[in-house]
Amino acid sequence: MKSFFWLNTIAVFLLVSASMAQEVPLFNGKDLSGWHADVPEKDKNPTIGPSFLVREGMLVSLGTPQGHLITDAIHENYRITAEYRFPGETGNCGILVHASTPRSLYGMFPKSIEVQMMHENAGDFWCIVENIEVDNMVERRGPKEAWGITEGKNRRILNLTDGSENPPGDWNEMVIECYKDRVRVWVNGDLVNDGYGATASRGQIAVQAEGAEVEFRKLVLEKINGLSE
Repeated sequence: MKSFFWLNTIAVFLLVSASMAQEVPLFNGKDLSGWHADVPEKDKNPTIGPSFLVREGMLVSLGTPQGHLITDAIHENYRITAEYRFPGETGNCGILVHASTPRSLYGMFPKSIEVQMMHENAGDFWCIVENIEVDNMVERRGPKEAWGITEGKNRRILNLTDGSENPPGDWNEMVIECYKDRVRVWVNGDLVNDGYGATASRGQIAVQAEGAEVEFRKLVLEKINGLSE
């Protein structure tokens, strides 16, 4: 009987340990280890102030100078959970998944699929030299002849809901699930986008500085073996 008990205890321990091992804190709450910034304006003015910093245990995108904070590591089949807010004036920001070649669009944006965080637009997709499909494409992306993934094309795919974001200044939770060619997004528990046929399935993860200050108090990645129910 004791042997059976200990075998069950060990089995539970191994299952819990395996689950915990899948979680990767993208931000450690102390510094920007594991990330690097790409800020084009620094090419001409290397002494310009930072676009990203750590403040009171939070990762902060200051919004300017515009650029991206990019993971050193490449990830595949994962779920990101981000808790964020605009502490002051609301505006634009985003999390980029499957990022690769830097400065592929407008000399600024890395090749990727952006999950928009802009206030009142959280969960929109933006195609950045990568593509993704959704249901009701014409309704959500506009006339097919205007679609594209480069400058001047219709790269925005509208989200599924309105009103999923909390009031300005309050914290929001965004969950981004990337598995094979699928990208799904939840904002505060609402499924706000569901894409498939993505032209990339792995890459780096990036956070934008695109005009507005955004605080992240949580930024965690979990490896997944399939889609959520």
